[in-house]
Amino acid sequence: MLFNSIDFVVFFPVVVALYFAIPHRWRWTFLLASSYYFYACWKVEYLALIILSTAIDYAAGRAMGKRETRAERRPFLLMSLCSNLGILFFFKYANFFGESVEAAFRPFNIFQDMPVFDVLLPVGISFYTFQTLAYSIDVYRGRQQAEKHLGIFAVYVCFWPQLVAGPIERSQSLIPQFRERHPFRWHLAVDGLKLMAWGFFQKVVIADRAALYVGTVYADPAAHSGLPTYFAIVIFAVQIYCDFAGYTNIARGAARVMGYELMKNFRQPLYAIDIADFWRRWHISLTTWFRDYLYFPMGGSRVPKWRWAFNTFFVLAVCGLWHGASWTFVMWGVVNGIYLSFAAVTGKFRDGLWDKAEAKLALLKPRTAAVQRMGPALPATFWQRMQTWVIPTPRRFIRTLIGFHLIILSLVFFRAETMTDAWTMFAQLFTTTSTSAIVGINNYEFFLLLLTIGVLLLVDLIELRENIRSFLKRRPAWIRFPIYTAIVLMILMFGEYGAQEFIYFQF
Repeated sequence: MLFNSIDFVVFFPVVVALYFAIPHRWRWTFLLASSYYFYACWKVEYLALIILSTAIDYAAGRAMGKRETRAERRPFLLMSLCSNLGILFFFKYANFFGESVEAAFRPFNIFQDMPVFDVLLPVGISFYTFQTLAYSIDVYRGRQQAEKHLGIFAVYVCFWPQLVAGPIERSQSLIPQFRERHPFRWHLAVDGLKLMAWGFFQKVVIADRAALYVGTVYADPAAHSGLPTYFAIVIFAVQIYCDFAGYTNIARGAARVMGYELMKNFRQPLYAIDIADFWRRWHISLTTWFRDYLYFPMGGSRVPKWRWAFNTFFVLAVCGLWHGASWTFVMWGVVNGIYLSFAAVTGKFRDGLWDKAEAKLALLKPRTAAVQRMGPALPATFWQRMQTWVIPTPRRFIRTLIGFHLIILSLVFFRAETMTDAWTMFAQLFTTTSTSAIVGINNYEFFLLLLTIGVLLLVDLIELRENIRSFLKRRPAWIRFPIYTAIVLMILMFGEYGAQEFIYFQF
């Protein structure tokens, strides 16, 4: 079931109403049933995979909970790891692995005719697999008590708001919430609905309209060049951010209406000052998963610098493979791994160069005086606030600009259907045969897209300082309510309603 569908418009209020009408002791049962129904709307047969994964990890957790030492727990951890990763490998990577092996050994006439499995990738399998693996590893490490209530554990695995595309929740955070009483609270309902509205705005107004432009260029990269290619590369960064953050905001808002709090998955990544900062702001539930369960066990940064660079590179390469069984995703991860490895090795050197440049050219102090001379009639506090909120230092501006372009160039591999298409996009970027910069949409829709992206950037700029909903609450009603009304009207009037799937559903 898609959030941006008529089915969900019916499902959500009915589930919320019944949830609050049911006594607390039966709510876990209702949440489990509604979550299974939510998932079964895609393919009912694949419910068996979630139930199987749930049963294995519940049994492994209970067995580990009865053992005192890690050595005694290890066989049950291996049982959880092998079963979950085995299922994930079969459905997501078996064909990719077979095709890659066959291609590599084709010149030697071995490994010919590798088997091809005609299976459909279960929606959300990467997300709920990582969520259950986190639980098993935490129980093994002694950081989480083994859950005794099978029903509550099952709800943790398949909680419908975040089942399909996260955020990937930790058991320490989510499981206790299913035991708490959640009476209806008006302020949580209102806050959740606002968050859902913003998520729908990101998805149907920005992301799905951006998809029309981006899809036109990427469908035939050789037919476009120059500005259309550059715009498609830039706009795709906005599209995937709004598409995925939109899903997360709808999920978090829906959960909050019922009294549950899911983790924040994005922190204004378009304003990241460099590659490392981007990865601290992007898909936080996944990046922290890899940090805690792969990067730290490999030694993290507490190793020689060459090993630190390798650890960073390896984790990002695996992250790319997690996103999809394709060499384009692997290359995307590898490129970002190279970025971060290079940054880890050269960080102090680059900071030293910046410090010397700023000291020598005195870039910061004249900036304050120059800005104040631009508006002598305005109070000094206004310009101080402008410098804090809007006007970046030269170092921050240049680092942000470079970091943004490195990120969007790597995303070419993420979006391209094949490696050939990706290289074509790069080649066409530096040619100018196209006659029009606007493709796939008309001039009006292009202007509307730019306008809504401007709204997004303004909201994210405010959220760099504080929560946007808290910011608006301090404004008088004659300011707040027209803004809320405008967002809702834009969703209704300018949304692209083709029930287009969220990009991360394929992962």
